[in-house]
Amino acid sequence: MTSDVVVLGGGSAGYATALRAAALGMPVILIESGNLGGTCLHRGCIPTKALLQAAETADSVREACRYGIEASMSGVSVDALRSYREAVVGRLHKGLRGLIDASGITVVYGEGQVTGPREVTVDGLVIQGDYLVLSTGSSPRVPAGIQLSDRVVTSDGALDLSYLPDDVIVLGGGVIGCEFASAWASLGVTVTVVEAQDKLLPGEDEFASKHLARAFRKRGIKTKTRAAVTEVIEDEDAVTVTLESGEQLEAAILLVAVGRGPNTQGFADAGIELQNGFVVTDERLRASVPGVYAAGDIVAGPQLAHRGYQHGIFVAEDIAECKPEVVDDRKIPRVAYSRPEVASVGLSETQARERYGNSVETAVYDLAGNGKSQILGTSGGVKVVAVEGEIAGLHLVGDRVSELIGEAQALVSLGVTAGAAAKLIHAHPTQSEALGEALMALAGKPFHVHV
Repeated sequence: MTSDVVVLGGGSAGYATALRAAALGMPVILIESGNLGGTCLHRGCIPTKALLQAAETADSVREACRYGIEASMSGVSVDALRSYREAVVGRLHKGLRGLIDASGITVVYGEGQVTGPREVTVDGLVIQGDYLVLSTGSSPRVPAGIQLSDRVVTSDGALDLSYLPDDVIVLGGGVIGCEFASAWASLGVTVTVVEAQDKLLPGEDEFASKHLARAFRKRGIKTKTRAAVTEVIEDEDAVTVTLESGEQLEAAILLVAVGRGPNTQGFADAGIELQNGFVVTDERLRASVPGVYAAGDIVAGPQLAHRGYQHGIFVAEDIAECKPEVVDDRKIPRVAYSRPEVASVGLSETQARERYGNSVETAVYDLAGNGKSQILGTSGGVKVVAVEGEIAGLHLVGDRVSELIGEAQALVSLGVTAGAAAKLIHAHPTQSEALGEALMALAGKPFHVHV
């Protein structure tokens, strides 16, 4: 079986490659071991955000009295929540399958193994292509010494729980850990987050991490940073986690959320160079074997679905010799859908100062001065990082700030100066005004800001 393009993996990066390649007139074979859409659609982005939507609804009911509305929440039906989540996933999956079918893409279901240059074997069927695109995604990492079980789960297992536990320990204060911690707390679960590094969301600006930690404290979510785990013991009733300090924590469930590792088993045997498990590529995502590309989570960098989409589109266009612009990780937006949300793009202040020293300027605007944020009852802020006047990073904290990240990403990607961006007019009352206020402050003309 042969084709111009063979794609191994039907997740975000893989199906984006397939759809774009087909649109460019190339025959495509797409190989998928599970369901089209991969982790994002079935076990990641979509189901977790459905869970977070339910959590936000629970918070709204609980806080309704603030708006003069009498309401009460009698409980949470895990079965109904699962049905809602699965319905959302099902509709999107059906739509994706329709797109793939309409594009004339040949889909082969089964576990694919790379068995030669530009060759994949699926259950004895040998598939060869002029180009092979590897997009096999990632899986939850589990530290040595920790065994998964009904009580010790990754994000996959957490979504499959048939009940709402009384208490949970979340091992890992990154995006996945903070999102689950936030959702569970809103649904009435007692949550403790354990993070080995010195702050929540270790990859984000200190400004964002501090705001999130403060909000978690107010919500009753306990956080323990600089806390290494030395032992995990499980019995019939609970999981006990021992920290390096000697402190012991006990809960009904332990969520292991310490990151994800690339699914690249067997690639090295086919001559594909790996580094720390990730496929080594050049800036055009070409692997060490001619005619082989890699896209998505198996390429070192931020493991985000929208990065995977962009990788896939780029690879298809590169194969078609469209000369696409290289995907720049610095310009990829990041969002943690906790409460409050944390959204960012570009460099943190620390990263900027390490690279550019005294050429860095920053400005911060607090949501306390933003009318829409006060109406929503959220706190947080916006921080702008600029290098010689050009916007290099934007960091936002607060409910619904993910809706502002599109504008933020455009400003960073296009290399707009703070002075030029400060001229943009934002509708009132909106949270986007907070972004405008921060830009005005950096441009030397603060408005609703104490100076």
